[in-house]
Amino acid sequence: MIKLIAIDLDGTLLNGKHAISNENKEAIKAAKERGVKVVLCTGRPLLGMISFLEELNLRESGDYGITYNGGLVQRTNTGEVLSKQTLTKTEIEEIFELSKLINVPCNFIDLEKIYEPPYPKGRESLYPTVMTALPYVPISMEEVPEDIAINKAVFCYTQTDLDEAIKNIPTYFYEKFTIMKSRPILLELMPKSVDKGRGIAVLAHLLGFEASEVMALGDEANDTAMIEYAGIGVAMGNATVEIKSMAQYITKTNEEHGVAHAIQKFVLN
Repeated sequence: MIKLIAIDLDGTLLNGKHAISNENKEAIKAAKERGVKVVLCTGRPLLGMISFLEELNLRESGDYGITYNGGLVQRTNTGEVLSKQTLTKTEIEEIFELSKLINVPCNFIDLEKIYEPPYPKGRESLYPTVMTALPYVPISMEEVPEDIAINKAVFCYTQTDLDEAIKNIPTYFYEKFTIMKSRPILLELMPKSVDKGRGIAVLAHLLGFEASEVMALGDEANDTAMIEYAGIGVAMGNATVEIKSMAQYITKTNEEHGVAHAIQKFVLN
């Protein structure tokens, strides 16, 4: 019996127009009415998905969200943080030096701001085209407070250049940080202990649920851990080959209301 449904946003719940279909809305509503916890699980901050939560009536007492790719577990009605993992000043200094080494722009994000350290000449970050929910604040590395708590760093640039740059990331960084692509133009760097699977595991533990009672739906590399963790891991029809290979079920695409199809099959039947 599924008690918790964890749903990725981009490429999963959202269609190509970044909208939620009526079919997906109705399926989520029906699942919630049966007492199933429906949790949006995303790399975005909470403020970056508020409109979707409100659209789905998922901002009531007892509703939760997994943000920053599992770095934070929060109550969606108050924003209260139930669990968090953050980067230190020393770690973001290392990541900034890496960005200079591979010649890509870098941004750091906390709960309230997106920081803009100096970009490589002529290589502006594309992150403002991806994330508009938080204000952008220029900052020099000398200005970064000692006690800063950063939820994630991102390298956001053209796909071809970013893919080429990724080839030059030293192995050491993969050993120290969780590094994953969430979009073709976006690479995210987080504490090593962070991924969506661990975020969902924390919430499931708080709620007294077993992994076997969780269904997770995703399409990209940053969904790998939650697909592996869940009792029922569902890959979208538009998911990567890797995600499809590890899933227990492949649903329809995000343009064909694949979320609703999976909820109907595993929860509402």
